[in-house]
Amino acid sequence: MAGVSAAVAEKLVRLGIYGDADLLLHLPLRYEDETRVTAIRDARPGIPAQFEVEVVSSEVAYRPRRQLVARVRDATGDLTLRFLNFYPSQQKALAPGARLRVFGETRGGFFGEEIIHPRFRVLHGDEPLPDRLTPIYPTTAGLGQSVLRKLVQRALDKADLTDTLPDALRRRSATADFGDSLRFLHQPPPDVSLADIEARNHPAWRRIAFDELLAQQLSLRRAYTARRARGAPVLEGTGALTWRLLDTLPFKLTGAQQRVWREIAADLAQPHPMARLLQGDVGSGKTVVAALAMLRAVEAGHQAALMAPTEILAEQHYRKLAAWLEPLGIEVAWFAASVKKKARDAWREKVSRGETPIAVGTHALIEAGVEFDKLGLAIVDEQHRFGVQQRLALKKKGQSAHQLTMSATPIPRTLAMSYYADLDVSVLDELPPGRTPVVTKLVDEGRREQVIGRVHDACRAGRQAYWVCPLIEESEALQLKTAQETYERLTAELPDLEVGLVHGRLKADEKAAVMAAFAKNQIQLLVATTVIEVGVDVPNASLMVIEHAERFGLSQLHQLRGRVGRGIADSACILLYAQPLGETARARLKIIFENSDGFEIARLDLHLRGPGEFIGKRQSGAPLLRFADLEDTQMVEEARAAAELLLRDYPQSAEAHLARWLAGKEELLKA
Repeated sequence: MAGVSAAVAEKLVRLGIYGDADLLLHLPLRYEDETRVTAIRDARPGIPAQFEVEVVSSEVAYRPRRQLVARVRDATGDLTLRFLNFYPSQQKALAPGARLRVFGETRGGFFGEEIIHPRFRVLHGDEPLPDRLTPIYPTTAGLGQSVLRKLVQRALDKADLTDTLPDALRRRSATADFGDSLRFLHQPPPDVSLADIEARNHPAWRRIAFDELLAQQLSLRRAYTARRARGAPVLEGTGALTWRLLDTLPFKLTGAQQRVWREIAADLAQPHPMARLLQGDVGSGKTVVAALAMLRAVEAGHQAALMAPTEILAEQHYRKLAAWLEPLGIEVAWFAASVKKKARDAWREKVSRGETPIAVGTHALIEAGVEFDKLGLAIVDEQHRFGVQQRLALKKKGQSAHQLTMSATPIPRTLAMSYYADLDVSVLDELPPGRTPVVTKLVDEGRREQVIGRVHDACRAGRQAYWVCPLIEESEALQLKTAQETYERLTAELPDLEVGLVHGRLKADEKAAVMAAFAKNQIQLLVATTVIEVGVDVPNASLMVIEHAERFGLSQLHQLRGRVGRGIADSACILLYAQPLGETARARLKIIFENSDGFEIARLDLHLRGPGEFIGKRQSGAPLLRFADLEDTQMVEEARAAAELLLRDYPQSAEAHLARWLAGKEELLKA
């Protein structure tokens, strides 16, 4: 960055600042009022204030610890300044007789009112007070506020802050001027309400938030338009295979499944690539919709592929699809780490020649050497678990293949409108009949023995149970050790039950053997890590215990809970938690206890975590919102409408707006 040292430039990069444009949008976290001086007698504990004082005495005290203590006064009273860490230059500046401006919060001390680590400046003659509030910026170690303020001021002085919104749009939405808003936020006058500006309710903040949303919408809508301009195979068929599948299924599609299938079929019949997100709660029946889409591709003379993030989930898809499709004469290839080399090579050969029209697998599908003869449809399940490049890699196996991404993590409407505006979204908002409601219970870990008794009784009555071990993010090895210990303890305490263990470190064939034994009720109690979060379907399992539930996120708790309630028996999920509970953990457990609707849980989760964390791996494919609030549905809607207007009627304004907000970052929104 021009005009700064390499060391400062490196620290700026840590903050995402590469040039003047980034500095302009590096807005303050809060403000301090140094425009007025408060008399010491008027100081209020805990309220930041500025005092103009004279140093009476200064000394280094050694008890109870080494510290610099200066006593100062003004015409109304005395004050102690205490520095627990200090430099010799500070000690020198606090010489008796020095005049200071001191800023900080007072509190009651042993010798009267004091300020710990105040900010101070030595006065030389009459120095006027600032006429603007002092901004406090987000920063990093070694980069002081004074340096940031100077750099921001320099950028403001040089910048072209011409408004990118056409006058007609500004008049219609009554938005503040961009340049005025930016200057106001960097340099607010002292007469504004600090509470109002820091709560981001001020019109200047709303203008910045709107512009940020508008830039995101412009970028996504442009990507959407560009995609629709590309060619793709038209996947239309006679319907012979899809109707045969529907006739052989032991269930009827729900109204939601029928609606979503019509939306997908209409997309596949278009001459441009489909990019649709299919979201539905746990157990809403996404797999059968995917099967219909794959059959439509086969009817049109093309191939289809489905990729899932874990072998357990991928294998479940493979088994279901093979059971449904092979009776129709459709062979399904299987790609995973557990597939022996000879079999994998045979599948590769068949898929590359087009003899096998459908392939299912894990990341093994996108490895070098796996080639398709005529890939027309790429499906990615649990899409948030894959990075952008992984999702693109599958799609690139075919020339402009249609893409369907699926997620069992429901996405709140405002989040979908904002982060997925480049996709068409279908929602399965209806569960198939026969799903048993799951009762959720919160139990203190002190009652563990009672919970073990409940598990024993359920299994002796012919049912099966899961015991999920705690999530230990710091160490997979530690999580494995915990699972192993839990398995050994439960095996010893429940000698009349067959207890199994499954975790991510098991070899694929060992994992498959355990899961097969559990599915056949040869194992009554399955101790597991979070590898069973998705893709496990055992209708006879009606009880789940999640140990240290306070360590899990809401999405994981909801996904895990969805593994039970798949049969006709009454089902329950017991959340064992340890005290003391933090505020966030307590809020999560309250939400999961009170709600069973995945979309409502997702909405509340968005409140707790914010959009950046919620959208997971899509973070590598979209710049996170720093200023806009996705709960402000009206602003999101206005930004969408404004983006369409600018792209249609004011393309130069759209280009200028994107250059200001997303210069060099638009390529992130590709998958």
